[in-house]
Amino acid sequence: MVRRLITRRAFMQATAGGMVSAVGVFGYTWRIEPHWVQIIERPLPIEHLPESLIGKRIVQLSDLHVGPVVDDAYLFRCMQRVNELKPDMLVITGDLMSCRETERVEPTITLLNEVTSPPLGTVVVLGNHDYGFRWGLGRVADRLSERLREQGIAVLRNQTMNIQGLNIAGIDDYWSPRFGPDDMLASLDQNQANLVLCHNPDVADEPVWNGYRGWILCGHTHGGQCKPPFLNPPILPVENKRYSEGTIDLHDGRMMYINRGLGYMHRVRFNVRPEITIFALAKA
Repeated sequence: MVRRLITRRAFMQATAGGMVSAVGVFGYTWRIEPHWVQIIERPLPIEHLPESLIGKRIVQLSDLHVGPVVDDAYLFRCMQRVNELKPDMLVITGDLMSCRETERVEPTITLLNEVTSPPLGTVVVLGNHDYGFRWGLGRVADRLSERLREQGIAVLRNQTMNIQGLNIAGIDDYWSPRFGPDDMLASLDQNQANLVLCHNPDVADEPVWNGYRGWILCGHTHGGQCKPPFLNPPILPVENKRYSEGTIDLHDGRMMYINRGLGYMHRVRFNVRPEITIFALAKA
């Protein structure tokens, strides 16, 4: 048996190759994937959906995180992509901004004003970061809600609204002082078309649903932002680690879709691209 000795040159070449690969992965994770938006199209079958809404398209955005970390130019490009998709309705499932106080309210309004108003309107629910420092400042969320409504954008805080026969129920953030959807969910008529929006998917495990059967659209997780191929993300900001991204069957008549979001708290994504979702309404 011939033993091969590793020469200094071979060792240096192997080391250099490894360093180049590491730099390449880091560059991709930092510079490319955080802004490489994936457009996902899928049907959204809803019981009792009016005939007039069949085929209408809902675009879901989530976790914009307007603030000091996410690149403004990138978010403005995303709003232009939304315009190109020509949605019939736009829904945003929380964390529109990252802030300590109200300093990001006006930049958020400026960004959303780039979107052409869809025919069926825009509906927003709030996320934990929309409550400012430590997610506990009601005045921050109130100011954001006030300014959004002044732009003609509906903000649902444990409230419902009816859009051409589709009841949309919006749950205020799970971690906020305003969480309390029990009465609102109990008021939903299960013989009508219903759709629930909330930010944090952990709400699905709370005893507040009162027999609701249908879809829940969420965000919050960012899909974990980084995950190894074929494995679950190692870090998720939820108690139920099953709630990562995409479609989840809750096995009780409820289905949940978790959008991976557009923004980030740190500019890093690997194997978890940012997402804009297009739902085509269909009768279940």
